[in-house]
Amino acid sequence: MLTRVIDNTSYYNLDNRDMLREVTVKIGLERIDTQEGITVKALLDSSTTGLVMSSEFIRKQGFKLKKIERPIYVRNVDRMMNKEGPIKNTVDVNIYYKGHRKRIEIDVIEGQKWNIILGMLWLAHHNPEINWKTGEVKITRCSEECDKQWRLKQEKLGLQKQKEEEKKEEESKK
Repeated sequence: MLTRVIDNTSYYNLDNRDMLREVTVKIGLERIDTQEGITVKALLDSSTTGLVMSSEFIRKQGFKLKKIERPIYVRNVDRMMNKEGPIKNTVDVNIYYKGHRKRIEIDVIEGQKWNIILGMLWLAHHNPEINWKTGEVKITRCSEECDKQWRLKQEKLGLQKQKEEEKKEEESKK
């Protein structure tokens, strides 16, 4: 157990067993071109500016790449340039999470450990409540502009897949 000084008069105890190393969420992803839906675990990462998807995951899933005009050079958290090179492509997808849908363009990056990382753009937009002990993520504080409406005809498969996963998750908690 670690004890950390907050100020000169108060302390709090940190137990490594009580701290999560990563917070992830299961999201529904829908390909725009075919409306095929899949469920995938995404990392929530406040040190990532945007949203990124692994190039290997894209190849496996058959997402359609969209080449960008100019490469975007990426710096890692340690301020070093990413050794895998710049972002050269994006992917258009619909992301589903707990009743929320967002059509978004995700940057594609090489050599990524995670299939998908939801960074500050997603976190700031949805402003989720995160329980750092359990990893539970609730979407209760979205802005008025948040797209909570489902377009059922066009995006039925992504919606169905996400609802099935949420139902399984709820049943496994019982």
